[in-house]
Amino acid sequence: MSSESLSPEIFNRRRFLRQSFAFSAVAALSPMATFAMPSHHPAKPNAAHLLMLGDWGRETRDRAQQLVAQGMIEYTKKQALTPQALLMLGDNWYDALPDGVHSTRWQTGFEQMYPKSVFNCPAYAIPGNHDYQIMPESKLAAELEYARLGNTRWTMPSLWYRFGFPSKNPLITFIALDSNVFHENGKPEKNDYNFTLKPEQQAEQLAWLQAELEKPLTTPFLIVMAHHPIFSNGPHGDHKVLARDWDPLLRKHNVHVYLAGHDHDLQHLEFEGHPTSFFLSGGGGADLYTLREEEASRGPWAEKVHGFSHLEVTSNLLTLRHVDADGRVLHSFTKTPEGKITIAT
Repeated sequence: MSSESLSPEIFNRRRFLRQSFAFSAVAALSPMATFAMPSHHPAKPNAAHLLMLGDWGRETRDRAQQLVAQGMIEYTKKQALTPQALLMLGDNWYDALPDGVHSTRWQTGFEQMYPKSVFNCPAYAIPGNHDYQIMPESKLAAELEYARLGNTRWTMPSLWYRFGFPSKNPLITFIALDSNVFHENGKPEKNDYNFTLKPEQQAEQLAWLQAELEKPLTTPFLIVMAHHPIFSNGPHGDHKVLARDWDPLLRKHNVHVYLAGHDHDLQHLEFEGHPTSFFLSGGGGADLYTLREEEASRGPWAEKVHGFSHLEVTSNLLTLRHVDADGRVLHSFTKTPEGKITIAT
């Protein structure tokens, strides 16, 4: 029987068993990874919390962004959370941003979409490929300028930067990067309206990243975030240049998590012997992508679904959850500062 002829319940069950088997095999090879089947890790009220989403800025095209945003609001209230940050993982504005920094879309697509009454916290943003579009002016320039206006939660001090979370007594060191780099063929990623960092900027950022990672870590956890995934089971696949330039640094410096979007889905990838968990949250509102790789082959989990993600952290435990637009936790895992992973699916 083909998977297409199965009922959703049977298909999901078979996929779950495949993923369970695959990740159990990885766990057997690595003492730092374990597979568990408890109920989803409940949110801890004494932890620091943030929500994240990528590929979200599409309120002019359909209602998916509104549905995800409303799901974030309801989830936050139901869990009695006080988020201390939002992470905006790129592709912040699809289509035109008329009047740039003065566009009405800043109100409808950001300020009101993710209201301050619920998310009274910084929104740390990084650029995606659609943010580099010139339509007819630079949307990226408007994003940087909007952050400088003040009286907004939008936080984008530069194309790449570092911050601690939470801001007081930080538990995570975040390194935010611009992954819009030239691909192996020396050309922009896709069409000529998708621009990239200039080669000298790309080299400058890489040198900066190396220097930042060499600094002594003063927090229990270290996370790198960028729009493009290094590895992905989605249609964009793995990024050869980022795998060449960034992945050895993640390994060398034992980065706990790499966050990304770009592929319009939710994913969690683990690789044997790799200290970094790859966590993709690209379901914020744009049209969804069909996964290319079999989820179980590079799991432990992936889903073609609109949604967002929830990070919570204490001094001894990092918890990451993928949540759908209805506020249901689809997948979660924990990671210790030493790198021990426990999956709850």
